[in-house]
Formats: sequence, C-alpha cells, structure tokens
Amino acid sequence: MATAKKGTSVLLAGVIALSLSVSPTPMVAPAQAATSVVAVVNKTAITSGDVARRAAFLRLQRRSGNLQKIAKEELVNEALKREEIARVGMSVSTSDVDASFERFANSNKMSVSQLNSVLDQAGVGAAHFKSYIAVSMSWPRLVNARYGAGARGRLSNQDLVTRLLENKQKPVTTEYFLKQVVFVVPASKKGIVGKRKAEAEKSRASFPGCDQAMEFAKNYLDVSIRNLGRVMEPELPPEWKPLIEKANGGTTGTRVTERGVEYLAICNQRQVSDDVAAEIVFRAEDIGKEQEGENPNAEKYLEELRSKAQIVIQ
Repeated sequence: MATAKKGTSVLLAGVIALSLSVSPTPMVAPAQAATSVVAVVNKTAITSGDVARRAAFLRLQRRSGNLQKIAKEELVNEALKREEIARVGMSVSTSDVDASFERFANSNKMSVSQLNSVLDQAGVGAAHFKSYIAVSMSWPRLVNARYGAGARGRLSNQDLVTRLLENKQKPVTTEYFLKQVVFVVPASKKGIVGKRKAEAEKSRASFPGCDQAMEFAKNYLDVSIRNLGRVMEPELPPEWKPLIEKANGGTTGTRVTERGVEYLAICNQRQVSDDVAAEIVFRAEDIGKEQEGENPNAEKYLEELRSKAQIVIQ
C-alpha cells in the first residue's frame, strides 16, 4: 500500500523550504496568547491558537491569500478526518509519526531538536506539525479502505483483460500467508515498551511456526495472535514491507505500534501469476500513477462527513 508514503511526500513537498523560510526574529508562540473557540466540529473545539499555528504553518509553505480563513477551513476538515480515523481505528502509530518527523528533519539537514526549535520559532510547534503528519498519513489509508485500493477500486473484467493483453503476459508477484504476533502494551503502561520489545525479539528464536502459534502465545503474558491470511506483495503496508523483505527464520523484526510490540510470522510464501494477482499488481501500478494527485474519492468521503457533522463557525 503506497498511500501512507503519499501523505508523507505531500507534506514534505509543501514544507521543503521550511528551514529557509523562518524569520530570524523571535516570534511569540500562539499558545502564549489568550485563546478563544472559533469553531466546533461535532464536539471538537478549534481555538484561535490552533488557527494561529496553522496560519504560521501556511506561511512556512509560502501560501498566499487569507491565511486565517484557509487555516480555519483546513482545521475543520482535519477535525472531521481525525474523528473518522479514530472511529474506524485506522490511525498510524505514534512511532510512525515520530519516524516521519525525524525523516523530515534529516531531509532538511536538521536534527530533531533543531526542527523543534525552528517550528517553535515560527509559531507552529512540533505538536501541531506532528498532528498534521498523523492525519496526512492516516487519511489516504482510510479512503483506500473505504473505496478500494486506488481511485479505480476493483478492475472490471474487461479492464483486466485489456491490461493483460497490453502486457502480453500475466505479472508475477509474491503471495504471503501471514500471522501477526502482538506483545500487548496497555496505554497506561507505555513505560514497559523497552522490556516488551526485548521479550518479543527473544521470542522470535523459539517461534514454532504458524500451526502452533496459539499454543506459543500461551507461554507469554498478554500476547495475541492475529491471522492476516493471504496478502499479496503490492498490498503490504509500507511499514511492514521492508521487514518482510529482510525476514529470516520465518519471522520479521519487531515494530512498536499503538497496540504494543509486534512482528509478523510468514506462514508461507510463493510466486503467483493468476488473475487475482494480476489485478492487485495493476491496481498497485494505478496507485503509483495517482501519487501526484489525491484520490478523487477523498473529497467525496470528506463531503459525506461534512453533510453528517455539526459544524459551528464563530
């Protein structure tokens, strides 16, 4: 799935001149000024401080026009998206956002602490930027889950036949059968992540295989097994793909997520070249072509959310 990368690339492109755009004159952060509620989206309040931070962010992007108005509109839309992302449970993890934040700093030849300083000086703040990153990464995933991978969704039989004729042969891809091993870390016990990560890493050496995964989980406290079933290589989430490619001994390396510490067990893998595989490969190619523009279903989805929401603009 390429959509998470897309969200990140869009925000990078929009703020790539960030380190060169900031005035050397210190600015007063919006949070220091008195704030008032300027809009309410369902039960989420948007304050004048939020608008000031977003307007400052827009200035970093060299945006023009009525920045206060644009900022308020963006924040209303983001509130709708964030609520829907939370409802469906498709938010990227805090670690994913932090990793994206660090990559952005590195791409601008800054350390994370330097980027924090730049954002504070500009009146944006790291928290506001990370909130923006989280929505930018999560929303495309949600749209694709709702409407299918890519704007096209499933290919019609005629489209599939046409593409196969154009390619002259069916594309080949790797088919995986996966199970997910989760060493659960409750939200109230985030301090034990390091210990759980070490435990998860050590457990990989004794993982007995997918058929005995449930029995294996009984040897540990708060470990769950999820059967992910058949997953084609183009459908792999971008955060898992490199770990699967580097996997050895039947399991991947671990990742820290909102649920805890996770790794994947590769139950089976093989090269396939059937019609289902061909369709998935072609859809993945279509997603790649859409990278320069937003999935047209995103606006449709947002308008649906707006029509059902209670939005009060002060």
